Amino acid sequence: MLKRPAWLPGRVVILEHVSRVLKGNPLGDPHVRKLAVWLPPQYDQELGRGRGRRFPVLVDLVGFTGSGLSHVAWKNFSENVPERAARQIHEGKMAPAILVFPDCFTALGGNQYINSSAIGPYADYLVREIVPFVDREFRTLAAREHRGCFGKSSGGYGAVVHGMKYASTWGAIADHSGDAYFDFVYGHDWPNTLNELAKYRAKRAPAGRRDVARLERGADSGLDDGRVRRFLQAVWKTPKLSLAESHAIMNLCMAASYDPDPRAPNGFRLPFNLETGERIERRWQAWLKHDPIQLVSEYRKNLRSLRGIYIDCGTRDQYHIHYGSRILSKRLQAAGIAHTYQEFDDTHSDIDYRMDVSLPFLTRALR
Repeated sequence: MLKRPAWLPGRVVILEHVSRVLKGNPLGDPHVRKLAVWLPPQYDQELGRGRGRRFPVLVDLVGFTGSGLSHVAWKNFSENVPERAARQIHEGKMAPAILVFPDCFTALGGNQYINSSAIGPYADYLVREIVPFVDREFRTLAAREHRGCFGKSSGGYGAVVHGMKYASTWGAIADHSGDAYFDFVYGHDWPNTLNELAKYRAKRAPAGRRDVARLERGADSGLDDGRVRRFLQAVWKTPKLSLAESHAIMNLCMAASYDPDPRAPNGFRLPFNLETGERIERRWQAWLKHDPIQLVSEYRKNLRSLRGIYIDCGTRDQYHIHYGSRILSKRLQAAGIAHTYQEFDDTHSDIDYRMDVSLPFLTRALR
């Protein structure tokens, strides 16, 4: 058993936030959501001294299929994020900060913390609603110089993109294994997705001779021929997703994030021919416009304005994200953008312990 820590744990506050920007979102996801906020022990200790001490803010962007509430829950044989922060503050490794855990889960398993007409305006949700809401409710240092965001996987991607596009809100970012180099990260898993979707053809293709040109009609333009909708309706009802189904819905979520189209079935287009597996280059280019390694030069000025950029990735990442992380670091360096890049001997999974590096980094940058 883990020993009960000797240091003060701080406290988690659960608030209800009513979102205007998420109301009426295309997936029908709730616009009233719970928001968890962790207050460090010093928050209450400093209460009553004048107006009370104010603290920097760190916003946790969780990975795909996650919610901020999962990071404040009990965790077996380890620490949840508030416990990790409390320990590091006690050890003098991290300055006290307020941690915010938004819920950005969707019917497609999550989102990439960007605005999408197919999913909802989740960048606006964070920047225009959650950040001002937290500043109103708590004693924050309400300026971008004292506010950062961090995350892993989809959350790491979100942190990098927010640092690029919303530097007026964030002063520092930390990216753990964030999606980058889409050709490697996503391309290799689409055959599995196509196989899963094939189970939901309108008619099962018989054994024997096949007319591929006829079978691919409606499936060769990036539009759903009905199988995507039938797949989603099935997985939304199933009590348990298989690993293959989870990866398939992840790729559909990425399509809805990177290539939304209100005129298309389901509100987004697909980057591969559903029948032959051929990549549809025009659609893939729409994805690449969101790839962090393609965005460095465009957002060079914003990136240079940040007070800290931290990136890391495991050298055995099963989604091959370490290659994208290396390219991202290489391009940041070529653009003269100061950053810290680290690698470690591990995979993509269960790497919250890397916050022992990133959280102190952020609080140093944002003091």
